[in-house]
Amino acid sequence: MKDHSLLSRRTILRRSTAIPAASIALGGSAFAQSSSSPPGIPESMKIPGGPFVNPPYGVPSAFEKDVVRVLPSAPNPFPTGSRSPLQSLYGIITPNGLFFERHHAGVPTINPDQHRLMVHGLVERPLVLDMEDIVRFPSVSKIHFLECSGNSSSQYVGPSGKTAQEIHGLLSCGEWTGVKLSTILAEVGVKPKAKWILAEGADAAAMTRSIPMDLAMSEGILVYAQNGEKLRPEQGYPLRLLLPGVEGNMNIKWLRRLKVGEKPFYTREETSKYTDILPDGSSYEFTFAMDVKSVILSPSGGQKIRTGYHEITGVAWTGHGRIKGVDVSTDGGRTWRQAVLQEPVLSKALTRFRLPWQWDGAPTIIQSRAIDEAGRIQPTRKKLVERRGPNYVYHYNAIQSWKVSDSGEVSNVHA
Repeated sequence: MKDHSLLSRRTILRRSTAIPAASIALGGSAFAQSSSSPPGIPESMKIPGGPFVNPPYGVPSAFEKDVVRVLPSAPNPFPTGSRSPLQSLYGIITPNGLFFERHHAGVPTINPDQHRLMVHGLVERPLVLDMEDIVRFPSVSKIHFLECSGNSSSQYVGPSGKTAQEIHGLLSCGEWTGVKLSTILAEVGVKPKAKWILAEGADAAAMTRSIPMDLAMSEGILVYAQNGEKLRPEQGYPLRLLLPGVEGNMNIKWLRRLKVGEKPFYTREETSKYTDILPDGSSYEFTFAMDVKSVILSPSGGQKIRTGYHEITGVAWTGHGRIKGVDVSTDGGRTWRQAVLQEPVLSKALTRFRLPWQWDGAPTIIQSRAIDEAGRIQPTRKKLVERRGPNYVYHYNAIQSWKVSDSGEVSNVHA
């Protein structure tokens, strides 16, 4: 791989496909105007705007009606999740109202004044904490992605879904505020034999997962706020567990109990569910970390582009630390060019990448390939399926291919 340090604007333009200067200027072919006449005075400048309105909670412009979460495409009378509109977002932070959802027994209504967190098991001083107790501890704020382990899993079988949202939308990124789990564990005094923690939610599914002690102590956070405001009910209000970089269902929402023990607890959600079945029929016990992955969001499925200059942009992420680099191909994987990583490049967070591209109108396939600081490289779909076999369901991280037709329409393909 090449050095993935940041590049100057001059270097970016030099390394890109030759883009005529006239194409970048407003009068050039890439941005040709439909009319040479100057724009008229808009109606908004002729009369005063509407009166100041102070709604209880601010809402987007009415013209952004298509920037919404979507439910699974298959008919389902009881949908269990929604997907973020990745292709319509900018930067790396997902607004709270567009954050993906995944539930196992609906969204419970919990009064924070009555909510309690019990910490017990192999500890010196078992505790029951209310929310007032928890927010009094020293707090931290961290930016991390959250991804469902089943995100993109339909692609194991064949091209399924049209847009980035439909295919990869069980993914979001936000700023999380709360108390380090290690702080709470220090308060109760973990006994030497303790190696695992059972985390349990207060939903009707009593969602439970076993957490290795080293993972809990290193980066675990008891979260009560997201993107500057209190958690929303669908994100675990009033308290959830955050374990950066690991599969989404381990980040227990509506957290009510932490039991410390010597061994894994082998709950339903880590035996009959969320296990990775190998070709010989056996299963991996625990595959926590989400693998290195990327997806181009513009241009992407469901969009239509014109000939001329475009900025290819998307996001990359990994549960193994920081993204080191992203390469982009505009010819179906025959050649690759180094994209620029937009700051900040954070550990276990979405990283935005960008690459200038001049489309000549010929059909082609565009792809992105990420590499992380641990040396993991995003695989092709063919190699991933060959390695994992036909029974795998979770942790799909193959290269996404978008086909651009001669009409400019972009669609999901396997290449």
